[in-house]
Amino acid sequence: MITAGQLRAARALLHIDQRQLAESAGLSLPTVQRMEGSDGVIRGNIDSLAKLIAALNAAGIDLIDDGAASLGGGRGVRLGRRAG
Repeated sequence: MITAGQLRAARALLHIDQRQLAESAGLSLPTVQRMEGSDGVIRGNIDSLAKLIAALNAAGIDLIDDGAASLGGGRGVRLGRRAG
């Protein structure tokens, strides 16, 4: 699973825009825009999600599930639980 927030963060880490991500994933720009506009976990066509995740992985992005360990990787960010 990937959230819209993870997708935006991944693009920021890669310094690419939505159009570049769409091209590398073989998706249309409106599809990527809809994915990023989602609330929480991205829902949609499984094939499109698989293409998106594969393109991010090929570019060096490791998606970390909630509560999963992040071992042996490079620099990155992770959203923690908010205080309060």
